[in-house]
Amino acid sequence: MNQIKTVSNFEELISTSFDGAVNALCWSRELIGDFSEIVSAIEMEERIMEINVQTLMNLELSSQGQLAREILVADLNILKAHGAAPVLNIIESYERDDFFFPTDVYSFHVDRSPVPTDTFLCTYHGASSDILPNSQGTQKVQIPELRAELNKLYNGPEEGFDAFLEEHFFDLHYQPKPNALPINLGIGNMWKIATDHPESNVLPCLHRAPIENPGEKRLLLIC
Repeated sequence: MNQIKTVSNFEELISTSFDGAVNALCWSRELIGDFSEIVSAIEMEERIMEINVQTLMNLELSSQGQLAREILVADLNILKAHGAAPVLNIIESYERDDFFFPTDVYSFHVDRSPVPTDTFLCTYHGASSDILPNSQGTQKVQIPELRAELNKLYNGPEEGFDAFLEEHFFDLHYQPKPNALPINLGIGNMWKIATDHPESNVLPCLHRAPIENPGEKRLLLIC
């Protein structure tokens, strides 16, 4: 897809700017090591658990697990050195909205920031995220039936409606068009995707969390 550009290393990933239709950069990687061993070695206390470097270093791992740990620590450190605040999570599942207009992460959405920034993410184990070409998505608040229902929920003066949509993040969510073809981000690839911020000169990247594979946790780095 012409919205995706592939790069060959981390330095290229951070130094390459989004331009034109390109709003997703992929550092394509074939990782070594057993990431499933790390997931299995950590006892989950809740559905989403953040893993820090100290926790990783305390694990007793096989040689393949150690290789995976080295990659995780290196990725965390290189992003921190870039000034990012990466978070490594083991995920059983996210909360889902039981609502006519879900705003959970399983819905295609864009990230918004008041300052210039990008979103970095990498899935090491389990189901991986999807992105959607902007031309294949419709902003949900522009769909007449949904907009009408939101207006009922708002039940206020017309001039405040757009602010209401933004305050509750409704405007960040998109519905795939018929025959839309989401693009899976794959395992091991480090991605940089465009966010909605005041200085951006490209469209923000539409993305979503995947439905988890039955009985399989995800290992995800995001910032």
